[in-house]
Formats: sequence, C-alpha cells, structure tokens
Amino acid sequence: MRFFKLLLTLTLLVFLPCPSIKAQYNSTSSDKVDVTAPDEVFPAETGEPAQGSAPAESATVVDKIVKNIEIKGNKSISIAVILSKIKPRVGQPYLQNVMSDDLKRLYNTGYFSDVSVDKQDFEGGYKVIIILQEKLIVQEITFSKTRYIRAATILSKIKTQKGKFLDNKNLKDDVRVIQELYNQKGLTNVSVDVETVTDEANNKAQLHFVIKEGGRVLIKEIHVYGNKAYRQKKIISLIKTRAKFFLNTGYLKEDVLEEDMQRIASFYEREGYIDAKATNELEYLEGGKIILNIHVEEGKRYYIESITFQGNSVVSEAELKNIMKESVVEKPFSREKLTVDLSNIRTLYFDKGYIFANARESTSLNPDTGRVQVKIEISEGTQAYVNKIKIQGNTRTRDIVVRREIRLNPGDKFDGEKLRRSKERLRNLGYFEDINYDIEDTDTPDKKDLVVQVTEAKTGTLSFGGGYSSVDQIVGFVEIEQKNFDFTNWPTFTGAGQQLTLRAETGSTRNNTMLSFTEPWIFDYPVSGGFDIYRNERDRERDVGYAYDEKRVGGDVRFGKQFTEFISGDTYYKRENVDIGNLESNVSADLRSEEGESALSIVGFTLSRDGRDSTISPTKGLLVSGSADVAGGPLGGDKDFYRFQTRASYYVPLKFNSVLELRLRTGVANEFGDSDKVPIFERFFAGGARTIRGYNERKVG
Repeated sequence: MRFFKLLLTLTLLVFLPCPSIKAQYNSTSSDKVDVTAPDEVFPAETGEPAQGSAPAESATVVDKIVKNIEIKGNKSISIAVILSKIKPRVGQPYLQNVMSDDLKRLYNTGYFSDVSVDKQDFEGGYKVIIILQEKLIVQEITFSKTRYIRAATILSKIKTQKGKFLDNKNLKDDVRVIQELYNQKGLTNVSVDVETVTDEANNKAQLHFVIKEGGRVLIKEIHVYGNKAYRQKKIISLIKTRAKFFLNTGYLKEDVLEEDMQRIASFYEREGYIDAKATNELEYLEGGKIILNIHVEEGKRYYIESITFQGNSVVSEAELKNIMKESVVEKPFSREKLTVDLSNIRTLYFDKGYIFANARESTSLNPDTGRVQVKIEISEGTQAYVNKIKIQGNTRTRDIVVRREIRLNPGDKFDGEKLRRSKERLRNLGYFEDINYDIEDTDTPDKKDLVVQVTEAKTGTLSFGGGYSSVDQIVGFVEIEQKNFDFTNWPTFTGAGQQLTLRAETGSTRNNTMLSFTEPWIFDYPVSGGFDIYRNERDRERDVGYAYDEKRVGGDVRFGKQFTEFISGDTYYKRENVDIGNLESNVSADLRSEEGESALSIVGFTLSRDGRDSTISPTKGLLVSGSADVAGGPLGGDKDFYRFQTRASYYVPLKFNSVLELRLRTGVANEFGDSDKVPIFERFFAGGARTIRGYNERKVG
C-alpha cells in the first residue's frame, strides 16, 4: 500500500501541470532566464556532485533556497545546454561546493573563456546569476601565399577549424605544428604569426596565418670531432642526415638531426661507452649552406667483470648464462643489451609456466678500472596452469574457429612458445586485424584464465581489374572471395572459416573461370576437404612459346591433414578433359599426335613442411614440399604417366622492410602402360614470368 501511494505521488508530479512555476525568457542578448519558485519546496535532486576542490561550505548544511536563476553573457550557447551542466534548480537549497563544481564543469566544456557566479537575496532566498564570457567562434581561416606546403594540407593538420570556438592554447599548438611541417621538409627558418580580426558584437573571429617560409638550409659538409674509437665514416653511417651529394638532397631537418645525436649515443652505449654523448654545431656559410659539425664525447669503455644470479631455483645458473646472448663476461657492458637478456630470461620462465616471473638487474660500476659487476635478482613465483580459455571480440567468427588454432588446452601448463605459435596461427587465418591475449586470476592461485582478444577484419572481397603483360597481353579479371565463409549462416554466410572463391579472367590469349571451396575442419575434425571446378582456355601465341590452342575443363576433390605443427599432407583426385587444336602447319609429329580431346584421370599426394613465420606475408623461414601424381592405369583416362616434383622457397629478411625469396623447383615425368610418351601439355617447360624471368614462355630448353 505504501508503494502504491508513492507511485501515485510520482505520477501526479510528472503529469500534472504546475501553474505556479513560470519561465520568462527576455529578448535581450544576455538570454536571461527568470524562474520563480513556488511556495512549496520540492526535495533536492539526489546524486553525487562532480568532483572538485574542497567545498567552501559543507554540503550537509542547508543554505537558503534558490528562488531564481539568471544566465548572462551567452550568445551562441543555448540556455538548455547551460542548465544541463549545473545541478542547482529553483526550489532546491543553494550549496556552495556544488556550485563550484558546476562552474568547473561549464568551463571544461571549452565554450567559455570566463565563468563566474553571483548570488543575491531574493524573496527570502537566493537569486543565482551565472555570468559567462563565450569564446569567439572562428568565422574564417586564411593563409598567406605558401610555396612548399598547400594551405589545404596545413588546414588538415591544425586543431583550429572554421565554425569552432577559438582556443588560444590550440592556436599556440597550431603554430608549432605548422613549424614542424616545414621542418620536415628541410625549412628550418620558417616563422608563423597569427593575425586575428574580432567582431565582438557577433562573437566572431577571422584568423590569418602569416607564414614566412624562408629558404631551405643545405648541408655542404659533415665533420665529426672527438671520435677516437670509431672513424668518421662509421659515425656518419649511423645518422640519417646527409650532406648534399647525388641523390641526397642535403636539406637540414632539425628533428631528424636531434634523433641522429641520440642514434650516435645509443651506438656508443651498445659498445660499452655508457657515458657517451653527441652534440652538433651548425657553421653557416653564404648562400643558405652550412657545415654540420658533430662533437662526440666517448668517455670510458666499460666491460663486464662478473654476472651473478640470485633467487633462481627452477632454472640453473648455467641455463641462465646460456640464454644471455648479449651480456657476456669480459665483453663490453650495455644496459640496452642487458635489457634484452632480462627479457629473454622472463621468456624462458614463461615457457616453463612461470608466467609472472620477473628478473631485475643491479650493477656496480668501477670508474677507475672500467669494470661492471652485474647482479640479476629473479622472482620465480609459482607455476601456472590454464583454467579456462575465453574468446573475446569475435563478432562474426565462431568460437570453435579460434579455439582450434590455440595450442593450449584447459589444464595445460602455460607455455609461452605455444602461445606465440597460437598467435601466429590465428594471424595466418587472415580473419583478424589484431590478436592479443590476457591472463586473468581465478579463485585458485595456480590456475589462470587465458583470454584471447581478437579484432575482426574484412574477409570478403570483390576484386576486379585489368592490365597488360608481355605474356598475356591485355587481361582483365573479376573475383569474389570469402575467406571466412559459412554456407549454413544465412544471410551473412560468414564465421565458419571456410573459403569460397569465384574467379573469372579474360585476355588476348586466355580465358579462365574457376569455383573453389575449402572446409578446413570437416565435422570439426582436423581434416580439410574441398573441391575445384574450372574451365581454362589458352590461345596459340607464337611469340610466347604456345604453338597450339589449349582448353581444359575439369574438377578435383581434395583432402588434407596436418600431421605435426609444421608438416602437413594433401591428397586429391582430378578428372579433366584437355582439347588441343589450331596447330600450326609445320608442327612436329609429336605435337600433331596430341591434336584432339584427351581425358585425364589423376590421383596425387603432397607432403610439405612449412617453417615460415607467416603464410600470408612471410619474411623468413623455409617452405619445402614434395609431390607425386599418377595418371591413367587403373584410374582410367587416355594418358598413362607419373610425375615427381619438389619445390622449395627460402625467405631472407633484408633492410628497408624488404625480403629476398629464393625458389627451387625440380620435376621428373615418365610414361607407363599403354602410353609411349608423356603428353606435351603435361611436360615441364622453362621460361616466362612463372619460371625464369627474361625469357618468353616455354622458350628455355
């Protein structure tokens, strides 16, 4: 019954009109709002006030009642927006600390340059007057004539924008941003000033950026002084700044030069000169040219005298020293290299299940002898086991698709190597933009939840294009591909990890169509299956090695299984019809005998080992495979032959984010049974973009 009365009271308060409350908005620029309180006082609103400085008056002391609220100074900001930022209402007690927080909240909106409040006695209570000074609104932004950077480019980089409030702090930052833009182009003498024209009546401001670009500073020569351990050539090779020569522009960029000094110091530090410093001096010449003088203070070179360990019981000292590849006794001491070794120690413990193990170093340097004693303190903690595996972020991909790539299972000991491999496998799927993992505590100290966090990527593509090549001449294609297909998930058809591809291409010498489908896990077992249906036509082209027209129509069914982490096998059966026609008049009898249609029935098997770091964009590692296939015989068909092939691809990382790929391919084919030769359209040929570049198709050998 009590609840019913309360509900009825609230309903009346919400829905019944209250004629004793009136709001009058005058038409003056101050947008005064006059709200008169009724005789009855409603309870104050509940809720925590915004945090701020210590209150001037206690929030628990009931002050006078707010009888009227007036807003002054607002020109562009509506009263509704202002009232939404403050808590006092007509009919509520006036609390000083709440009002102080409200003023801060108003100021933090960024709309006002000044905010204050005044209270006056009014009808036995207070009249609260909020006094505002709005920031000017940017009406227009212009730039002086620039030569090296377009005005549109500058405008896209600065914070101040047309139609926004003018903020002096942002304006100062914008000047710095413009100077940095010019500095990146080698213009270090640029000056930037801002001229402001204000219209106080309309609260508007026009900004004009005056940019004096000056000229680029050209480095004529670079000299190094103070270097004793390393030659000038070596020091200069460490930096990005270059003197003018051939392809080097020679422009001075102050931010790059500052980084160069750090590069030199870091190089010396890695070689044991832990106190090394590098500074620069610019010697100005006529014509806007300079000589860059680099001064190096090498200091003493320090060597490691001893390395001791404390706190290790699970891992022996010999194993720890073996993992420390960078820091070795009697070798130069480097804090940077020692940091790498400490990370290797943590990784070693992580791989053994000690996921919270830590390694810290303390050093004792002797400036007289140049010797360093290194002490490594290890906190091993306890071994941890996987409790649950949680998948987060997979909005389209099914949980099972992610779980089957994770090399850890509930109950397993945490293993860093398996975690890294799991991340590689998930990345190789191509379904996710980002992959991370976290470890959460549970009620059992030695059991932790593994949380795998993924960010879905776009897996469906529609591609089309065209071009010209020396092999195929004019060519065009269209392809629809979904790498994360699910034929049961209507209407999106995504999430099961299946792969569907439909491709058609046409050109002056070829016309191909293909439909391909792959299920990587049949009935959730680690066995893949799929099929391909295709029609390929290749027209005769004398200049590229084809002396006949070739048409292939067929399909295949394939299955695969991964035997170990890196070794997998595939088997397939293929049936296709090959039609050879439009032969030249002077072809050999060997080729003439192939004219017409032939049916092929082929079964094959492939075994491969993939040790690459990525199947999508490999940068290192080796991929090697061997295959054998047999056509005809008991399988039927018009041709009887067999083939053995091996392929190898080795990837070597190079500088400048480039990779060298070395490829090797061998093959042998022979006839058997009723056939007296291997059909010419199944033989090995060399030459062309797919085998030996620089030669036309099938023109080698």
